[in-house]
Amino acid sequence: MVELHFGLQKLTLLDFPGKVACTIFTFGCNFRCPFCHNASLVRRNGEADALREKDIFAFLDKRRGILDGVCISGGEPLLHPETPALIKAIHDKGFSVKLDTNGSFPDRLRAVMESHCVDYVAMDIKNAPEKYAETTAAEGILEAVRESVGYLKRGTVPYEFRTTVVRQFHNAESIEAIGAWIKGAPHYYLQSFVDSGHLLSDRCSGVPKEEMERYLATARRFVPDAGIRGMEAEWNRNNRH
Repeated sequence: MVELHFGLQKLTLLDFPGKVACTIFTFGCNFRCPFCHNASLVRRNGEADALREKDIFAFLDKRRGILDGVCISGGEPLLHPETPALIKAIHDKGFSVKLDTNGSFPDRLRAVMESHCVDYVAMDIKNAPEKYAETTAAEGILEAVRESVGYLKRGTVPYEFRTTVVRQFHNAESIEAIGAWIKGAPHYYLQSFVDSGHLLSDRCSGVPKEEMERYLATARRFVPDAGIRGMEAEWNRNNRH
């Protein structure tokens, strides 16, 4: 069995709704979105020096009674066949588990959800269906993503959809197409693009607050509980002219 390597954020009050949590990052992704802010994980930079599974569980054992939950993020966690077993082991220790995914592995997503070891799923909707290949630099994955969207909409596990909005990839028509696709979802979030300094491409930029708010109004026609994530300071920093 391949031993997974991990990054770790020891505390987050934002990533897991209603939970005090940590975030575990897996290395590797099958997408190459130019605006990805975790490029080092996608490229597997630093993987050899990252934490091993035994380190993760040693950390969690010390945080019993302090942490409520664990976010499993990436990269793309479900890229690895070993991830479902990791999720079960964490859940068996008494932690709630949130899974972040790009939705390109619907069979693995279904398996972890039906194992009752995942308590919340956040799935990225990268763009309108017709723009998926261009946005992700991954061919032939749209049907898999559609399958994951359909499965989540059955409501087996609480979930949200989210889209990072990037000037070079999204416009009003994109948001409308996404809204029509995920119509009926309980939650949808537009995330303001933030340049982390570790992107796969330097040709990405965010959009002004006013434009994000117009996109939000469009999204709410399909998902009434849509919202925006991103601080005012981030908009100011990333949209200077």
